[in-house]
Parts: sequence; C-alpha cells; structure tokens
Amino acid sequence: FDRSKPLPTGGHLEQADGTAWMAFYSVTMLSIALELASEDRAYADMASKFFEHFVRITDAMNTLDGQGLWDEEDGLYYDHLRAGGQRIPLKVRSLVGLIPLIAVEVLDRDVIDRLPGFKSRLQWFLKYRRDLAKHISFLETQDGEDRRLLLAVPKRDKLERVLRRLLDENEFLSPYGIRSLSKFHAEHPFEFEAGGEKYSVGYTPGESDSWLFGGNSNWRGPIWFPVNYLLIEALERYHNFYGDGFQIECPTGSGKKMNLRQVSYELNSRLSKLFLRRESACRPCQAKLDRFADDPHWRDLILFHEYFHGETGEGLGASHQTGWTALIVNCIEKLHARASHGASAS
Repeated sequence: FDRSKPLPTGGHLEQADGTAWMAFYSVTMLSIALELASEDRAYADMASKFFEHFVRITDAMNTLDGQGLWDEEDGLYYDHLRAGGQRIPLKVRSLVGLIPLIAVEVLDRDVIDRLPGFKSRLQWFLKYRRDLAKHISFLETQDGEDRRLLLAVPKRDKLERVLRRLLDENEFLSPYGIRSLSKFHAEHPFEFEAGGEKYSVGYTPGESDSWLFGGNSNWRGPIWFPVNYLLIEALERYHNFYGDGFQIECPTGSGKKMNLRQVSYELNSRLSKLFLRRESACRPCQAKLDRFADDPHWRDLILFHEYFHGETGEGLGASHQTGWTALIVNCIEKLHARASHGASAS
C-alpha cells in the first residue's frame, strides 16, 4: 500500500517498523539521559520516562491481542491490517520485520547505582509492574547479583529465530549486506486482494518496477546502508550482554557457528566488499561504469550511492549520498582494527 494515501480496505495498519522505530527512539533517549544524568541528576527523571515508554512499546509489540506483531509460525514481526473487525498479518518478509532488532540497550548496574532516583523508580517498576518487567533480561554474575539489564524488543528465543532468517543467503543475507526484502519473494510474491484489486510485493533487488513512493523501491530488495549499520551496532550490543555463549549459524545452514560480534564483523565485511576492487574488475558498486574500472584517473574515485543492488552490489539511486553511505569508513575501520588484533578475536 501507498502509506501516504487511505488504505483501500479502510481501517489502519499496525506497523512493526514504525512501532519499533519508536522503541529505538525511546531506548536511545534513555541512553542519552543516563549519560547526562552523570553530571546533572535532573536528567534521571527523563531516563525513567523513556525507560517506561520503551517497556510499554515492547509489551505492545510482543503481547497485544495475544502475540502482538510477532508471528510464531514464521519467526518474524509483521505489519497487521485492522479492517472490518479483522486483524490480518501482512506476511511480507522485509526490513519491517528486522527493525525491531535495533531497539536494544544494555544498562550496567554501576550506572544505575550512581543514580539513586532512577534506581528507586526502576526497582518500583520491577516489583509492581511484573507484567511489563517480563520484557527485561538480567545477566547474573557468579555471586547471583544482577550486573546488567538488557532492554530489547525480542527476547532471546525470538532473536534467534529472526537471526536465522536474517543470516539466510536465500532470504536476507546478500554477498554485500542485508537485503531490504527477502529473496524468498522472488519466487513467492506476497499477494493481497482488497476491493476487487490485487496488491503484490515481489523481490526487486535493483531499481523499482513500481511508481509507488516516486519509484523508490527501498523496501523491495536493495541494500540500504543506514539500516545495515544499525543492525551491526545492535548485534554488538547483544554480544555485550550475551557474550560468547550466544552462538548462531552464519550463514544459516552452513554449519559454521559465530558469536554475535563475529556476525557483526561478517556483515561489516560484506558491506565493505561493495567498495573493494576485485582482481580483474572494478568495485561492485561501480560495476557498470567502465571509466571507473580502467581509467587510472578515475578508478580510485569513489561514489557514495544511495542504495545497492541486492545481488550484484551495483550502486543505485543518488551517487552522492555521503549522509549515510559514508558509514562504510566505520565498517572498514572496524575490520582493520580486528585484523590488527588478530582475526580470531571475538
């Protein structure tokens, strides 16, 4: 559907991505408020507010009407259509179902202990709102004391299930990063009928074949840098909490197990391949620009495309999107730092 227009069915969409963005906003504001509260205790009240907002949003996403926006059969979050007294999951395997992963923050007990006001309200919440506190995970030390709290939309079992799809090369995992739509929809387009009309979403790894949103197919297959980068940062936070004990197949079905920091390095590596020159050809992001492949005056000039082809890595859209595609510098820097400390570092 074109979200800028009324739904053809009437009713409204309960959006997994839109709701998760608000959870991400709340947990990020919480983190900022806690940092500021270390010098000005007045910010502790703001931290408490954003903490409660995050937990309530997480509760809605996971438990509203039984299981929220979570689909137990598919192991993903989906948009739900509310119309005519019905609640229909729109089972499109897209970034819509992955955005909930990025709403994650780890709170250290030392930070909480330094803020008695925030600590007191947190303890009250954990004691008297256990219906909501169930969404918070705790990491215990050997003496049984809680040293860290994990705030995240998916609990561990749901995280594992989403990651299995995220890291599946037949679904989201491209040689060059995470696709915005699962490759599954190349042969199995999602279709929905309403008002005598059929609406469909198929895997479109390159330029859009639809004029919806001005011809921009941002959720239909290409690789988008900002969301990839937020997923990488989220994986690093999950690893900070779960440690090396959380292992997942990467790629799915390969038999190769990685901890979540190693998975983040793998995604960094795949994104970096967009810009690295291959032995006898130009960089994948400039694959159709012969001048950048052969001309010594041009071959080391880098364009920062808006998004990238989900199969070939070809740069698409605006060629000057340094506002987010320049994040590749951080990806390469992290890989270099890892190499400097030894490839086996976790």
